[in-house]
Amino acid sequence: MEKQEYLDLYYQMVLIRLVEEEAAQLYQQGKIGGFLHLYIGQEAVSTGLISARKPQDRVITAYRDHGVAINCGLSANEVLAELLGKATGASKGKGGSMHMADVKKNFWGGHAIVGAPLPLAAGLALGDQYQKTDGVTICMFGDGATNIGYFHEAVNLSKVWNLPVLWVCENNQYGMGTTVDRASAVSEIRQKAEGYGIPNRRVEDGMNILDVRQAALEAIEHIRSGKGPYFLEIITYRFRGHSMGDPERYRKSEEVHCWQEEEDPIGIYHKTLIDKGITSAAELDELETRAAAEVKAAVEFAENSPE
Repeated sequence: MEKQEYLDLYYQMVLIRLVEEEAAQLYQQGKIGGFLHLYIGQEAVSTGLISARKPQDRVITAYRDHGVAINCGLSANEVLAELLGKATGASKGKGGSMHMADVKKNFWGGHAIVGAPLPLAAGLALGDQYQKTDGVTICMFGDGATNIGYFHEAVNLSKVWNLPVLWVCENNQYGMGTTVDRASAVSEIRQKAEGYGIPNRRVEDGMNILDVRQAALEAIEHIRSGKGPYFLEIITYRFRGHSMGDPERYRKSEEVHCWQEEEDPIGIYHKTLIDKGITSAAELDELETRAAAEVKAAVEFAENSPE
C-alpha cells in the first residue's frame, strides 16, 4: 500500500471508535431508542476486510453494523442521523441501528435476525454467478450464528453451487452472554467449514488490521479465480457489552480491561505505523483531531435533521 492508504485505514478505525462512543452517550441521553450494538474493539476486522474488496464486491453483515457501514463509505452524518431516527439517515431514519444499508455502495445492510445475512449472501453470490460478473460477496456474522440452521443451509449450498462468497465469522468469543465453548461442539469455528469441503483459515490476531487485510486479500483472490467459497474465522473481542442493556455478568472486568490495555486494535496499528516508519505520532494525532471534528459536526447534523 501507499502511505495514504495506511493513513486512510487508521482514520477509518478512529472514526468508527469515536462514532460508537458518541452513540453510547446519545443512547444514555435517551436520544437513541431500541437496541444498540457497539463495534468498539472489533474495528480492525471490518476495516481490514473491506479494504481488500473491489467496488463490485458486495458486503452484508449482522446487527453490529455501524463500523461496517463507515468502512463501506457511509458518512458519520448518515450513521448518526440513522441512529437518531432522522430523515437524513442511511435508511431515512426508518431502520435504526441494526439496518444500515446503501446498495449504491454495494453495502447490502445490517440485519437484526441472527444468521439472516447468510442465506441472503448466498443469493447475492448466486446472482453474480448467474450474470457472470467477477464480484465476490463478503458475508460477516458472529460466532453465535454458526449454531443455527441458516448457517448450515447457506454454507452447504455455497459449496454445492461453487458460489463466489467469502464467509467471515467474527469470533468475539461470546454469543450474547454465552462463551463459544458452551454453545459450539467444535473448538474452532472454521472447523464447521471443513464439513462442507470449504477451504478455511483462522486469523488468530483479529486485532491486527494488517493480518486481517492480508487474509482477506488471499481469500478474495481464491474466490475470484473461480475456486468457489472460502471461510475465514477472525478472532476478535468486543470491549463493550453485547448491547447497551447488557449487565455483563458473564465475564470478569479484569478480562475486559486486559484486552483493552493490551489488544486495542487502534493502539496496535498506531504502534505498527510508527515502528515501520510509515508516519509519525504527530501525523496520527492530526488524523485523530480531524476525526473528532467530523464526529462533532455529525452529531450537530443529526440532531438538527428532520425526524
